[in-house]
Amino acid sequence: MLLIRIIHWLPAKLGQATRVSVAACSCILLASCMPTNRVERSQFIEQPKMTRTLSQSGLPVVEGEKAWPREEWWRAFRSAELDAIIDKALADNQNYRKAQDALREADAAIRISGARLLPEINSLFGTRQSRIPQNGVVASYNPEQGGLEKTMAFLNPLALTWELDFWHKNRALLDAAIGEAAAQAGETEQSRLLLTTGVARAYLRGYALTQQLGLASTLVRMRRELRALADTRYRTGLDTLDGVQIARTNEEAAVRREATVRAAITLQRDALARLMGEGPDAGLAVFKGGGNIAPAQPALPKSLPIELLRRRPDLAASLARAEAWAARIHAAKTLFLPSIDLALGGGFEASVTSTKISKLSGYLFNPSALGYVAASSIRLPVFQGGRLSGNLEIQRAEYDQAVDAYNDTLLQAAQQVADAIANLRRARSEFDSQSRFVQARRTELALSKVRLRDGLRDRREILQESADLLDAIFSLRGLEGDRLIAAVDLYQALGGGFANGPAPDYPKPAPETDPITPVVEGIQSLTGG
Repeated sequence: MLLIRIIHWLPAKLGQATRVSVAACSCILLASCMPTNRVERSQFIEQPKMTRTLSQSGLPVVEGEKAWPREEWWRAFRSAELDAIIDKALADNQNYRKAQDALREADAAIRISGARLLPEINSLFGTRQSRIPQNGVVASYNPEQGGLEKTMAFLNPLALTWELDFWHKNRALLDAAIGEAAAQAGETEQSRLLLTTGVARAYLRGYALTQQLGLASTLVRMRRELRALADTRYRTGLDTLDGVQIARTNEEAAVRREATVRAAITLQRDALARLMGEGPDAGLAVFKGGGNIAPAQPALPKSLPIELLRRRPDLAASLARAEAWAARIHAAKTLFLPSIDLALGGGFEASVTSTKISKLSGYLFNPSALGYVAASSIRLPVFQGGRLSGNLEIQRAEYDQAVDAYNDTLLQAAQQVADAIANLRRARSEFDSQSRFVQARRTELALSKVRLRDGLRDRREILQESADLLDAIFSLRGLEGDRLIAAVDLYQALGGGFANGPAPDYPKPAPETDPITPVVEGIQSLTGG
C-alpha cells in the first residue's frame, strides 16, 4: 500500500520505471528506520520440584558436603585396576585433551579482550629516498624541483591510540570473553565427568562379564556331561530320543552364551583401550588381575535440587554462556552511542636534498626536528541502514537460545537424577530378589545331595540342579553389574564431585535492565540503527 501511494505521489514525467525504482528505494529506507519490534525474551525457569521423588527413593538422604560425591568418586569401588585405568584416561584421552586445549584458547581470548581497555602504544621508524623526475608533474609546477634527490627519515618512539570506554563496551566484551572461558571450563569438567563415568561403566560391565564367563565355561562342561549321560541312557534304553535332543539343545545354548560373553568382554576391553588413548592391544591385560569390586552406595543430598547449579558442570557452563551473550547485548547497544578516540604521537622528522643518509643524522637528531600530534575524535552513528539493529537482535536471539539451553539442561539434570534413582532402586531390588533365589537354589541342591547319598536321587538330577544353580548365579552376576553401573549413573547425575559452579542464590543475567536500554531504543526509533 505504501509503495503504491509513493508511486502516485511522484511526478508522472519521471516515467513509470523511474517512479517504481524511487518508490522501492524509499520503502527500503523507511523500513530500515523503523524501530525493532519488541519480542518476548526467554526467562530463566525456577528450580524443578523433586521433593516427592526424593522421599520415595528409598535411599539415604544426607545433609552437608559429605552428601555429594567427592572429586575422585570412582575410588569408592576400591579397585586399584579401575583407578589406574581412569588415571591413564585422564592423562591421554584425546577428547579430554581437546577440551583442555579449547580451555586454553578461551583463556587466551580473555587477554585479547582485556587489551581493548588499555591504550595501544607503538614505535615507528622509517626512511625514504626519492628523485623528482626532470619532466614530471612536480617539475611542471616547480621547475627548480626537477631532478632533485631527497632523503627523509622519521622516528616516532611514541604513537598512542586509545578508545575511551565511556559506555563500557570494551568491558562488556571482556566480560563476554570471561563468560565464554567459564563456559569452556564447565564443558571441560563435563568432558572429564563423561570420560570417568564412561571408563567406570565399561570396566564394571567387563568385571561382571568376566565373572559370568567363568560360570558360562563351567556350564558348558556340565551341559556336555549331561548330554553324554543322555546319550548313554538312550543307547541303553533307559531314556527316549527326546531327552537326548533336549540335552543337546541345552549344550549348544551354553556354548553360544559363552561365545557371546567372550565377545562382550572383548568389546569392553577395546572401549577401555580407546578411552585410555591407546590401541586395542592395551586392553588385553584388563580383567586378568582378579580382585573384587566394592558395591559403592552414593547418598542423596538433602539440598537437591537447589545446589544442582553448583554441582553440575554442564549447568554451570550453560549459565556462563548466557552471561557471555548478555554482555554481548550490552556491547551491541553501545554501538548506537557516541564513541571517543584519542591519538597521541611524537618523534623526530627530517629531510635533506641529497641521497647521503649521513647528512640526514645532523638534522634528524636535533631539537628543531621534534614534532608531535594530539587528536581526539567523536564518532556518532546517524544512519546505518539497520545494521546496528540487526546486530543487536542477533545478540538477543543468541542470548535467548543460551537461556533456553540452560533451562533445558536444568530439566535434564533433574530428570537424570530421578532416572538414576529409579534405576538404582530397580537394580537393588532385582539383585536382592535374585540373591534370595540363588540361596533357595543352593538349599535345594544341598537337599538333593542328601537324597543322593540316601539313594533317592541319581547323578543326572544332581548335575541338572547344579546347572540350574549356575544359571541363577550367572543372572546374579549380570544384575550385580547393573547395580554397580546404576551407582555410576547416580554419581554422574550428581555432578561427579564438581563443586565450582555458582551458588544457588547467584543472580541470573538480565540484559534488558541495562540503564542504556531506553536511550538505545529511543535512537532506534529515530534512526533505525
